[in-house]
Amino acid sequence: MDVASYAEACAADGLRGDYSACRPDFTVEQDYGAYGAEDHAVWRALFERQSQLAAEMAHPSFLDGLRNLNVGDRIPDFDQVNAELHQRTGWTLVGVPGLIPADAFFKHLAARRFPTTNWIRSADEFDYIVEPDLFHDFFGHVPLLSLPVFADFMQLYGATGQRAIAAGNVEPVTRLYWYTAEYGLIREAGGPLKAYGAGLMSSAGELPHAVHGPGVRRRPAVLADIVRTSYEIDKYQRVYFVLDSFEALFQALQSDDLDAVLSAAAKEPAVDPATR
Repeated sequence: MDVASYAEACAADGLRGDYSACRPDFTVEQDYGAYGAEDHAVWRALFERQSQLAAEMAHPSFLDGLRNLNVGDRIPDFDQVNAELHQRTGWTLVGVPGLIPADAFFKHLAARRFPTTNWIRSADEFDYIVEPDLFHDFFGHVPLLSLPVFADFMQLYGATGQRAIAAGNVEPVTRLYWYTAEYGLIREAGGPLKAYGAGLMSSAGELPHAVHGPGVRRRPAVLADIVRTSYEIDKYQRVYFVLDSFEALFQALQSDDLDAVLSAAAKEPAVDPATR
């Protein structure tokens, strides 16, 4: 879909980003000077709250990433972050007005560019926001992009997504992203259960629910199960998939039968997460 058509569709759906400012690849300037005192205050309050939760429940690599990127009391400047991030793993952040088409998203990931929303929620949306904003995208996703194996996974996921579009397998590959990059859990070598998915790391409610909540379904991260399981965007997940290691996640995308697994999942009805 071209930018003009997508911008019109987003306006009709009530999405708040300024899609009229998009370049052909759906990127926009961050426009750092446009952030006001309230924007920085919202970032600071969110950062302080989620950092405290992450100290207990996040995978150590996520915490290392936060320290590596040296962010904190003000909204991060993408250009400054890119200088550090690119040196570590070859990734850069590109500003976007919000959600972008799947083909553009996958293309950016395959080129080691992470689309990052350039606006932040208002104070009255502090605890919940429907659309992904700058805090979700940056705090949730970017720290792990400084971890080489996860950075490589994200690039390979982008390339996998490009193939999935061509083959008509978008839904299964989207489920893979949802249950790993967004809502993934990890338990390494019998250690404590930790979170790494961005949807968890940026949520004060769902993070403790996923890691400590009683009665929560937590299943081994088997690729064929993940890509067959549907998900819901407006409530806590009813099932979470638990990795043994980030290396295992990367290796799963290198499997010779990956495309066949995605194609098979695309032809079958999705499994209700309540039955997993």
